[in-house]
Amino acid sequence: MKLSHSVAMLAGVTSISLILAGCGSKSSQQKKTITTSTDSELTTVDLSKTTAVGTFNVLNNVDEGLYRLGKDSKVEPGIATSSTISKDGKTYTFNLRKNAKWSNGDPVTAKDFVYSWRRTLNPKTASQYGYLFSGIKNADKIQNKKAAVSSLGIKADGKYKLTVTLEQRIPYFKLLMGFPVFFPQDSKTVNKYGNDYGTSSKTQVYNGPFTLTKWTGTNLNWTLKKNPNYWDKKAVKLDAVKFSVVKDPSTGLNLFNQKKLDMAQLSATQAKQMGNKKDMVSRKQSSCYYIALNQKNKAFKNLKIRQAMSMIINRKVLANKVVGGGAMDTDSFVSKGLAVSPQNGTDFTKDVTAPASMTYNPTKAKQLFKEGMQEVGLNSLHFTLMNSDSYDQKQLSEYLQSALQKLPGLKVTLNNIPGRVILSRQADHQFTATVANWFADFSDPITFLNILTSDNPSNISQWKSTEYDRLIKASNNDDGSNAQARWNDMVKAQNLALKDQAIIPLYQSGEKWMINSKVKGIVYNTAGANYNFKNAYIK
Repeated sequence: MKLSHSVAMLAGVTSISLILAGCGSKSSQQKKTITTSTDSELTTVDLSKTTAVGTFNVLNNVDEGLYRLGKDSKVEPGIATSSTISKDGKTYTFNLRKNAKWSNGDPVTAKDFVYSWRRTLNPKTASQYGYLFSGIKNADKIQNKKAAVSSLGIKADGKYKLTVTLEQRIPYFKLLMGFPVFFPQDSKTVNKYGNDYGTSSKTQVYNGPFTLTKWTGTNLNWTLKKNPNYWDKKAVKLDAVKFSVVKDPSTGLNLFNQKKLDMAQLSATQAKQMGNKKDMVSRKQSSCYYIALNQKNKAFKNLKIRQAMSMIINRKVLANKVVGGGAMDTDSFVSKGLAVSPQNGTDFTKDVTAPASMTYNPTKAKQLFKEGMQEVGLNSLHFTLMNSDSYDQKQLSEYLQSALQKLPGLKVTLNNIPGRVILSRQADHQFTATVANWFADFSDPITFLNILTSDNPSNISQWKSTEYDRLIKASNNDDGSNAQARWNDMVKAQNLALKDQAIIPLYQSGEKWMINSKVKGIVYNTAGANYNFKNAYIK
């Protein structure tokens, strides 16, 4: 899952006034409303098309799937009231609740799940998340245009019974069902709005604890409002959650101190300066920030050049001094703390062998770069590094520029742009080099490793390896029912990708927030959609 750090430019008194207007006041807090900042614009609330963390966090609260994910990603009841699994683990039958409704009053039925899954998988939709359906009957064939969308292994048996047929066991299947990509969609609404579907709060309907309001598609404020049609509305304590995009962390902190925000994210500098203040909360993230090099480029096809660029970066300095905010240096693509071995309980990152190129060694880096340049017949190299325009990411870009330009003959130009633009350019491979990120969709290493397969739309570097593809396929198919064999496949795959410098991992992110001590009950998970406000309240 990609994280968009984009926000529009905020400057001057007029912009500050807009933020304050969106945040509300003490009186709004007394009305059971949480006000929070975010560093990301919304680009769409079409679950078939988005890839951004911020959007998935909204969808996780305005919509609901077969399950909800509670604390520590515990599977909890959603639209499904019960389920049965066949002995071979390949057939799931779900009984759906009959009191679930869309915000327009329509009932939520099994057909809404069938429609949604087919729409996401339809090649015409061009979803970057279709690969997550791999293992469901005919999903891969549909993605490759070798089978009709109607052949997908999902069937509505009447209005309130849903049957899903798999090609092999999927160990993380129930976790997937709690991820917004697998939520239902109301076909009537999709057809009504066509290309405008999901581009504003008014061109969408909702079946979750809240509804999205006051989002025009381009503005920097929006509200999650309690949904009166939600089947479990008695459990929802809040009237609303108000979001405001805040670019400058100092503005966010000032708003928090003025009690205009209940939640404000801190920059690394702010977190260091404030020490262990009472209202500060640290949150780890199952993520990896990395450099993706467009390997269609002549220079970046060369392994030594890629290795040199990795080796010249001091990740400890980058994570602790530049990024901060709880970030951790990493020599892995899969994040630490995401999953443990079924055999001995060790973390996935402990079982992986990092190559020498993941260790800071400027002398060796310069040697490798010189050799690589000679191999491709270049005396100098100049490229543009694309990244988002958020405050922290600009600092990261400047550090990377300084580090990379220590390689002889290398010049790096920076291009920091809004998130909605960067995600589009990454998807279309319109870059030479870019800082990218991936956030775990669920608590399993495959959520990272899948995206480096040759045909995955999120493989923006366009690195290819037949052996890597084979290992990932084996982990998802032949070895899917053997936990240790599957684990070994994934470890080998990551070792191969790191050795070949498919990407250049930089750090695993964390966040530090100032949170009003009266705000309680927010569920935060490091993987998937992070925030669940269903049971949140103000004490």
